[in-house]
Amino acid sequence: MNSINTNASAMTALSSLNQTNKMLNQTQNAISTGFRVADASDNAAYWSIATTMRSDNQALGTVQDALGLGAAKVDVTTTGLNSSIDVTNEIKAKLVAAREPGVDRDKIQSEITELKNQLSSIVESSGFNGENWLQNDTTAAVGDKQIVASFNRSAGGEVSVTTIDVDVSGLTLIGTDDENLGLLTKTYDADALLDSATGTADNYRLIDVTGQTTAATGTVISVSSSTTDSQIDAMIRVTDKIISDMTQSAADLGSNGKRIELQQDFVSNLMDAIDRGISQLVDADLNEESTKLQALQAQQQLGIQALSIANANSQNILSLFR
Repeated sequence: MNSINTNASAMTALSSLNQTNKMLNQTQNAISTGFRVADASDNAAYWSIATTMRSDNQALGTVQDALGLGAAKVDVTTTGLNSSIDVTNEIKAKLVAAREPGVDRDKIQSEITELKNQLSSIVESSGFNGENWLQNDTTAAVGDKQIVASFNRSAGGEVSVTTIDVDVSGLTLIGTDDENLGLLTKTYDADALLDSATGTADNYRLIDVTGQTTAATGTVISVSSSTTDSQIDAMIRVTDKIISDMTQSAADLGSNGKRIELQQDFVSNLMDAIDRGISQLVDADLNEESTKLQALQAQQQLGIQALSIANANSQNILSLFR
């Protein structure tokens, strides 16, 4: 039945056109933004997950920066430690040379003094961002230094930060305030380093710090024309022990450095994986959206034509009364 009061065909055509226009707007927004879920109204659950994971990824980016800073500190410390080991090896070689009969030990001592100065210079220069792990300027052991390594979110939503701990106390080479805190400044008992110790302490230390609050006991390693062969032998044992301790510290630091490197790779891969997960939830498939756009544009044109035809029905009714 045709009616001049109600045009059911036009109403149907208009409703269909409005629905097409709505879908067309959504498709155009997806293409322009690149997201099929751009805000909470599109899909509240997916939007909430994506927003949370983006926040976590931003935190992981900060963790990545912290790991880079920690890696730089470890690298600088390793460089200084390795250089110190090389110089201390030179000192040991000079002490062995001083053991030879007839050598000028005073000249050898001049070389040893310069090598000690070089050690002090290396240690003092091995700092990064205001931190020097090879030198302790306080009266207490430094303890552990923490490097932020990860940002975690539990199944219940609780967040936490974990760290990599580096034992800096074992890396200290020079204690400027308390000599007993540094491998190069503390006291070593040469008698205890014998295969068969006599029980009589024979204490030596490699470097003497001026102006310290707490001085280490024992004799500072040096040679002269009056130095006996047994004293030089004791100095060689102590120097060799210092090298051994420094080598162990370098090995421990190398393990920390390797862990930091592995964690850097993991955090980078984790951030990429989270980005891919977010993409699967909220990103638009542009191939699909482009195809949908063309189809909706065709539907829109057909809807306009259908509405035009439906509205023409009223004009056809009027023609019957002419």
